[in-house]
Amino acid sequence: MADDLELAAVLHALGDPVRLALVRWMAAEGESACSPDWLTVPRSTLSNHWRILREAGLTTTRQDGKARIMTLRRPELDARFPGLLASVLTTPPSTPARPPGTSPPRREATPSASERPKG
Repeated sequence: MADDLELAAVLHALGDPVRLALVRWMAAEGESACSPDWLTVPRSTLSNHWRILREAGLTTTRQDGKARIMTLRRPELDARFPGLLASVLTTPPSTPARPPGTSPPRREATPSASERPKG
């Protein structure tokens, strides 16, 4: 039911690069196993990401033997927040998902106008 979706929870869930990658994957593939081969994050971290997506209402989970299969609730999301998911999915990722504990590449500091050599 689309009424159980809250904008703040959905935006929070989509605000993490790993969770956004999982949502993009499900949108493209239809569903996902609980441990996709392409994702290199610890299992406990991945479980936490799936929990946040589920609690925000973005996914449903079904049991298939011993596996859990996650599905994006796209129809409900589109009904409750028209255009939101389409916009998020078509925006290119700003940074790739990184494993926890890693840092983004450092940028060289640009000198301010007063620090630049005159000349």
